[in-house]
Amino acid sequence: MTTPAESPLPADTSVPLLRAAVRHSGLRCLALGGAATAATGANLLLPAAMGRALDLLLTDPGGARATRWVLGCTGLVLLLAVLDAWETVLGATTDARTTAWLRDRLVGHVLAVGPRAVRRFGPGELVARLVGNAAQAGTAPAAVAALLAAFAAPVGAMVALWLVDPWLAAVFLGGAPVLMLLLRALARDSSQCVARYQEVQGRIASGLAEAIGGFRTIAAGGTADREAARILRPLPELSRAGHQMWRVQGRAAAQAVAVAPLLQIGVLAVAGVLLVHHRLTVGELLAASRYAVLATGVGVLVGRLSGLVRARAAARRLGEVLDEPPTAYGTRRLPYGQGRLELRGVTVRRGGRTVLDGVDLVVPGGTTLAVVGRSGSGKSLLAALAGRLADPDDGDVLLDGTPLRELDRSELRRAVGYAFERPALLGDTIGDTIGFGVAAPDPDRITEAARTAHADTFVRRLPRGYATPVADAPLSGGEAQRLGLARAFAHGGRLLILDDALSSLDTVTEHHITEVLFRSATRSSRLIVAHRVSTAARADAVVWLEGGRVRARGSHAELWQLAGYRGVFGAGDARGLGGGS
Repeated sequence: MTTPAESPLPADTSVPLLRAAVRHSGLRCLALGGAATAATGANLLLPAAMGRALDLLLTDPGGARATRWVLGCTGLVLLLAVLDAWETVLGATTDARTTAWLRDRLVGHVLAVGPRAVRRFGPGELVARLVGNAAQAGTAPAAVAALLAAFAAPVGAMVALWLVDPWLAAVFLGGAPVLMLLLRALARDSSQCVARYQEVQGRIASGLAEAIGGFRTIAAGGTADREAARILRPLPELSRAGHQMWRVQGRAAAQAVAVAPLLQIGVLAVAGVLLVHHRLTVGELLAASRYAVLATGVGVLVGRLSGLVRARAAARRLGEVLDEPPTAYGTRRLPYGQGRLELRGVTVRRGGRTVLDGVDLVVPGGTTLAVVGRSGSGKSLLAALAGRLADPDDGDVLLDGTPLRELDRSELRRAVGYAFERPALLGDTIGDTIGFGVAAPDPDRITEAARTAHADTFVRRLPRGYATPVADAPLSGGEAQRLGLARAFAHGGRLLILDDALSSLDTVTEHHITEVLFRSATRSSRLIVAHRVSTAARADAVVWLEGGRVRARGSHAELWQLAGYRGVFGAGDARGLGGGS
């Protein structure tokens, strides 16, 4: 059974994206196509010029006309050298600009989709597509321009053979269908091999991303060799796909090489007969031999076609990401309120499993609700739904009576603040990290938020304080969590969601921060995923999740009388542990 990331899609998924890429690079493609066409034209003129020069040299060795034709041939050779250099530079820059455009478009789309994109493809697979596949797809516009010129060369050579003598073109046309069939088979077989190769590459990238994220666990467990073997397990499959790809291309090239000389020999043989019968000159024989080579130049076509096949296969993988619809937002604004949160009949399914099942929940404005439960009970998913980092499959989530789906995006993000167990420290400096959001707070508010999160002291000890680059600030897990909390405090909002954001704090720091969080004067609601008894005990109410459903709701003191609730915290005896309530 294939995973969602590997699900087959229609073969033409790549076409709209490639068309858009060609349109984006339109002027450069035209310039590249013009240069390639000019080079093809020069290549087609050169044999005729060389043949004419040879005839004149044989009949009038010292004549001015022969000299002019020799100089003309020299000029064509120099022009070809200039055009080749121009094609190389223009092709490379076109590839780079198209790749940058694709990555910009894909990154923007992934961010618009949100966490759903990571759930479907995985972080490693997304990186592989946005980096490797975008670079391969970025070669498509230049490949299209070059392919058209590559086709023009044999077509032009056949026309030139016809102009030299129709019998020469007739001999070549007799074997041309065989070459066309070879190219068609190459395009068909290569497409399947390349797609398989890129899919296996993505799986290796996913495994590598997982290992990098858990490198400390791997080092602590001494399982580096085992993890390396797991990551590289698809290598034999990758090797088979790669060898198959080269076999397909090699077979096509070998077959073309076998057919092309026969056609060239046939053209030369007929040209020789015509020469004997004085229907061709020596110069025309030379030109015919060169045109026969150009007409059978399938090697160039094979290379160009293979590049385009790889680009299309890569574009198909990018198209799969673009097919994931972005999160849709409404246009409504929030009415006045203090952050009343409601979940009405919320159900969420993941991979065929119901993670949350018909959850009904109300958090009155200005109050604190602690969410507790064993691992896998759906706590973090509920926290994600509360701020619309995920959408329910059934049911609605409302903030101050307004469904989250109908809210304007900026309005929603200003109203809801998040702090996570492992916050991403985005921004150039520590100050930027705290201020990261829809609108950057002023420096005074950033400093005040850091004080509230008990981060100001260690930030000021850094070499440049709040201006210290994040990369130069060695932070412990607790310090990183405090910066994440400071970011949530700095932006305020009417609903603050803490997804296990206190887990790495020491007891004293946690106590000071919860004093602020649970202060009755706070004009916002707080939803806190709690793992500690002390956090749950200070909340206005506690909801206990079990198996994706609300098992019970009440104050911590009331729920503490239940053995199952105490078991969530690893406590089987109520004595001494419920006193904090």
